[in-house]
Amino acid sequence: MGKDPQIIAEKELNKAELYYNAEQYKKAGKYFNASGDEFFKLKEYKIARECFLYAAKSFDFENKNFLTMEALRNAGNSSLFIDEFSNSNKYFKQALNFVSYLRRDRDLYYILYSSLSFLCLFLEGKQDQGLTYLKEIKKNVDNTYFKGSPLIGLVKNLIISIRDKNEKYIDKIEENIQIYQFRDAEIKLLKAALVLARTYITLKTDLSIDKDQYTTKDIINLSLKIDTQPLLEISQNTLYNYKIGEIKINGIELALSDNITAKKKPNLPVTLKSGEDHKFEFLLKTHFQVDNPFIGPILLSCELDKKFIFFREDQQIIKPNLISPPPSLEISMKNLRPPLIGKSFPMEILIENKSEGDALDLNIEIEFPKQLKIIRGTIKKQIYTLGSNDKMTWEIALKPIEAGDYNIKMDIKYKDPDQNQIEETKNFPFPIKL
Repeated sequence: MGKDPQIIAEKELNKAELYYNAEQYKKAGKYFNASGDEFFKLKEYKIARECFLYAAKSFDFENKNFLTMEALRNAGNSSLFIDEFSNSNKYFKQALNFVSYLRRDRDLYYILYSSLSFLCLFLEGKQDQGLTYLKEIKKNVDNTYFKGSPLIGLVKNLIISIRDKNEKYIDKIEENIQIYQFRDAEIKLLKAALVLARTYITLKTDLSIDKDQYTTKDIINLSLKIDTQPLLEISQNTLYNYKIGEIKINGIELALSDNITAKKKPNLPVTLKSGEDHKFEFLLKTHFQVDNPFIGPILLSCELDKKFIFFREDQQIIKPNLISPPPSLEISMKNLRPPLIGKSFPMEILIENKSEGDALDLNIEIEFPKQLKIIRGTIKKQIYTLGSNDKMTWEIALKPIEAGDYNIKMDIKYKDPDQNQIEETKNFPFPIKL
């Protein structure tokens, strides 16, 4: 009957600690490494990680650069199995510090650890930071070797896949998955990145508005529909061995032209189970006109299964048809004294723009019956602009000649803000009594 693996792991760890305390770092590193391997097999990854980290310290004391680097890689892999990508990234970067001391295969390890670091950052929505780091590492690597590296090809395909929303680049990665020479934890890392990339690409979003045309004073009802149905297909991919549970929408950034503002935004975060869809509602307020009003693109801040983060930009842009609100004038006439035969009286004419649109190039001409003699004032008015909620008055002195029921006619011409001509004729009954 074999020995209990747990007992073996603990014995190795006890020996490692004794040698470490005695500053016998060569033996300490050997036993920390051995105990880390045992705990790793037992899937006690946190303990295994600590063993590997102490192994790395011990080997570093002895200037065993390759062994130090390997122990840090194992520590990173232990973190990968418990989805602690930030820690893995930290250990992979620490391993890179020892590559320059290697006598051979420097280019290989520079690319290996920087690529693993990139994948960790990719799962945290920091691929730009990962690319910057790779560019720095490139300075240490032979240019031909760098360009021909399968791992650099992997990174390029991953970036292009999300940039172009094209799954064929993910297919290329999957076809070459065996040539990357990754260990089990690192393959798990890669598959998680592929799940995230396919989620990014296949997630369905759609912007829509409620009308074909709006005035510059209207409210636009905007809907953003997010459909997670494609995630079910990703979960069925046997290569990944991963079932997507939920996607959490933490933020929505909406680009708007200068004449549109968001009056109401949806409450966030919202969590959608895989396969669900949801409509996010916005209320947008239109203001002045511009040549090319637009809504979109949008940027989604998302979290997959409380582990993976990504920022998804959708390039859909809506260009609403905005017109100026049509002006509408209210005109009234008011006798300031009772009209009497043979005596003049003042009449006030009031023009009000109670609409939301400006009236431009306003021309008014009044036609009085011959029984109303004009004593003073003008029957024509020209106004450059009568803005929204503005008004104007003027007076005309009239003298009735004879009694009767008459009609006062007024012709009005003006333009709306879009230079459309508007013409109206108004008639006002005017009785004159003895």
